[in-house]
Amino acid sequence: MLDYIIVGLGLSGLAVAEELEKRNKSFLVFEDNSQRSSYVAGGIFNPVILKRFTPAWNAAEQMEIALPFYKKLEDKLRVGLVNKWNIYRRFHSVEEQNDWFVALDKPQVAPFLHPEIIKNTNPYLNAEYSFGKVLKTGNIATENLLDTYRNYLRKNEKFKEERFDYDSLEIKQDHIQYQNFQAKRIVFCEGFGLKKNPFFNYLPLRGNKGEYITIYSEALQLDFAIKSSVFVMPLGNNLYKVGATYDHQDKTPEVTAKSRERLVNDLKKLIRCDFEVVDQVAGIRPAVSDRRPLVGSHPAIDNIFCCNGFGSRGVLIAPTMAKALIHHIEEDEELDPEIDLRRFTKKHFKFD
Repeated sequence: MLDYIIVGLGLSGLAVAEELEKRNKSFLVFEDNSQRSSYVAGGIFNPVILKRFTPAWNAAEQMEIALPFYKKLEDKLRVGLVNKWNIYRRFHSVEEQNDWFVALDKPQVAPFLHPEIIKNTNPYLNAEYSFGKVLKTGNIATENLLDTYRNYLRKNEKFKEERFDYDSLEIKQDHIQYQNFQAKRIVFCEGFGLKKNPFFNYLPLRGNKGEYITIYSEALQLDFAIKSSVFVMPLGNNLYKVGATYDHQDKTPEVTAKSRERLVNDLKKLIRCDFEVVDQVAGIRPAVSDRRPLVGSHPAIDNIFCCNGFGSRGVLIAPTMAKALIHHIEEDEELDPEIDLRRFTKKHFKFD
């Protein structure tokens, strides 16, 4: 009998799998490639909300767990994953410059903000009001990470590339039965696919579609990222990822001409050199109504669990949430009420 079945291998499923491997727990992962949010994400780790220079939710604490987590995966998988560069926040006014200096007095964000305004020296950037430099930032190569991790699981016979059939799941008193597999517990890490999950589809998961384009520009020559109306992230070899859109209505997985046009137009306001669009991708972010993750057990079935709802900050949040969930299961540690999915269950389930 397996200790666990994991459904979904985005950032959440991967982080849960890693927590289980640390404990020498047996598991099998099912993944059907229906959700692409983790694949197409920019993978940025940044503890500051750059619109208002405020701290992201628990981001500093999450970084303390996330960065060592990904560095260990680099060693384990023998692949480069962590790219460190600064984010330059383009100011749009003197007022925004003043807001930056106000933020420097806030202890939660001050360690991540450079204390001086950075003048623009790149002739191909429009930055009349200069930049604020965000420190200790970068990105995780999520596509490379997930592809390499899949191969690792395949080699260890821990991966099934197939759709999970909810109707075939049988709930027993002390285990679950799925096809020919028995497991003590099952964890659903399906991203926006959770909307089709009969055990957790009552949760207020809201799809938020994001699209990115990749451009090629020999002239731009950036070794840092820029946040303006769009985010421009260096990929190397004169390639840059540009995004992202936020669409709460469209839940289709396909890329759209509308989003491409919007991103190109916004980019042209930031840079003044030639570029070529060489790729476009889309994914549905698993966002929650109260902007907090969905972690914990089903309110009526003790051996079914969920680890989901990371929105646009999955790279930072996933390692911390997976650790919290497995500690909750294995050591019976209380979950933080902010992330415990039971905060949404009272009106759906009656408890004695």
